[in-house]
Amino acid sequence: MNREEQKRLMVVSAVGEGRLGAGEAAVGLGLSVRQVRRLLARFRKEGAAAMAHGNRGKKPYNKLDDSVVVKVRQLAQSKYAGLNTQHLTEILSESEGLILSRSTVRRVLLGAGIKSPKTRRSPQHRSRRERRAQRGVLLQIDGSPHDWLEDRGPSFCLVGAIDDATNEVPYALFRKEEDTQGYFELLRNIVAIHGIPLAVYRDRHSIFQHPEKHRESLEEQLAGEREPTQFGRLLKELGIESIPAYSAEAKGRVERLWGTLQDRLVSELRVAGAQTMAEANQVLADFLPRYNRRFMVPSAQPGSAYLPIPPGFVPEEVFCLKHQRTVGSDNVVRFNNRRLQVLPEAGRPSYARARVTVHESFDGRLAVYYKGQRLATTDAPPDAAQLRSHKPTADHLVKSLLRHRPWKPGPNHPWRGSRKVFHDRG
Repeated sequence: MNREEQKRLMVVSAVGEGRLGAGEAAVGLGLSVRQVRRLLARFRKEGAAAMAHGNRGKKPYNKLDDSVVVKVRQLAQSKYAGLNTQHLTEILSESEGLILSRSTVRRVLLGAGIKSPKTRRSPQHRSRRERRAQRGVLLQIDGSPHDWLEDRGPSFCLVGAIDDATNEVPYALFRKEEDTQGYFELLRNIVAIHGIPLAVYRDRHSIFQHPEKHRESLEEQLAGEREPTQFGRLLKELGIESIPAYSAEAKGRVERLWGTLQDRLVSELRVAGAQTMAEANQVLADFLPRYNRRFMVPSAQPGSAYLPIPPGFVPEEVFCLKHQRTVGSDNVVRFNNRRLQVLPEAGRPSYARARVTVHESFDGRLAVYYKGQRLATTDAPPDAAQLRSHKPTADHLVKSLLRHRPWKPGPNHPWRGSRKVFHDRG
């Protein structure tokens, strides 16, 4: 079975077992409820084979006859040898009465190892894309790992953005590596200083989107879309359009920025004698205003397209990692090695089995939210599993004793000499 048929089998079997309703399955499969019930009836009768298409194994009605295939190959190698695929297609239709499409003729020839004599067309001229009309419409974001400090310190990654309309660098920072926290800090500072941009142009790093080989969960299959990454979720909450680039040339503006900074900024860091990441970020903060004054260009339309921060906006509730969890029957939320006890409220004494969102800040603080409202929590007492994980076992005790063996004096120690004198006297 192909991927689509495997998906149908999984969903239909879930309907048959009562774990999923026919309506939900219809939404996930893009079918009507009636068709889902038909599939379920066939599945109960024929099993997994019911998911395969009915025409599988049958000869397609539009398949070329073998005699036509042989005739086309013979003509291409004899009478019409040297004609390119398009020309051969026209000649076969006009002179031989074989009305075939160009793609069909090409497929027949390639099947026999006959290539078109026409050489590949030279690459087309590439023209530079027009800039966005106004500041804040589009930001290109990227990271540049480089030996920024040369031999004076470790290598860092510069995470930054450049405005497509003006060449302005609204913010940038050094990180140990290109990571999610770096992009969160980048966007948080841009929003605080300038406002919310309309769109960002980025590569296909796993920070921005899941790899294509990433297996889809049942929820994703039913929803018909992939679950966003943490940064993708942040862009969605802020209403920022995320545009992927499919080549380095496509995001040439930010790539050229890195080339300039790896020359000018490296020199500035060398002159300043920066040796740590904190010192490098300090030099960068002083460098960016001067860089923008030198390299910014006027936009086609005056003004700014950055959106203002909406009223009631709480950055701590947006610029954090969010994880879905289910509250246990004891009103405890489990997150990694932490246990959070959800406290009762006047309107709702228990949240058992409720689906909540755990907000994880980058400094390690946790908060639990239910339908946008923060719940009162406290650290829960450790359960039996946690206590057992910290309880020393017999093997641990033996290893501890071996690590702390009693001290034994050396052969020339004075104690050994005094013991020898004592034996001689005896």
